[in-house]
Amino acid sequence: MKPYIIGITGGSGSGKTSIIRELQKTFPAHELSLVSQDNYYKPREEQQKDANGVTNFDLPTCIHHEEFLKDMIALRDGHSIVKQEYTFNNADATPQTIEVKPTPILIIEGLFVFYYEALRELMDLKIYVHASDIVKLKRRINRDKVERNYPIDDVLYRYEHHVTPAFEKYILPYKKLSDIIINNEHSYQDALFVLKGFIRNQITIR
Repeated sequence: MKPYIIGITGGSGSGKTSIIRELQKTFPAHELSLVSQDNYYKPREEQQKDANGVTNFDLPTCIHHEEFLKDMIALRDGHSIVKQEYTFNNADATPQTIEVKPTPILIIEGLFVFYYEALRELMDLKIYVHASDIVKLKRRINRDKVERNYPIDDVLYRYEHHVTPAFEKYILPYKKLSDIIINNEHSYQDALFVLKGFIRNQITIR
């Protein structure tokens, strides 16, 4: 039986990663696997620049979409994939080699996973994670400054000129196509409890 494929998206800082980490803690690696669209970013030299010469990493064209789709089809059909981790141009981070094996539950996560129709059609369940702009900005500042070693001025510039326009054009319009909307303004625990139960049932079926 093919895996049950769950797509998870939402604006930057909405809390997608936190929810997925909770799921990974709950379900062992032989039951649930994850593929993040982040690991399919094109190299910096292939990315577009804005009018001020700042590289824009918040466009669907930043992703190797064809490669991503090919790997998702391979996993769906029972084949393992191997991918180099993307470290967000953090010179202090050492990229790891990631192997993803077929499992009963496959989670596909990323900003633009609903944007591409061919990828969207692979999904059995589409989840959209919601949070207000101010909450997302606070989380983005903390993540990019602390985890990715980005200067605060750079974080704020990108949020205003890249992140917000991309969200309004390439992410928010696809919210209406989601099957479940998780409100992560303050806490996602209630929704997570229900989602875990649903996943357990799908694993039993498979």
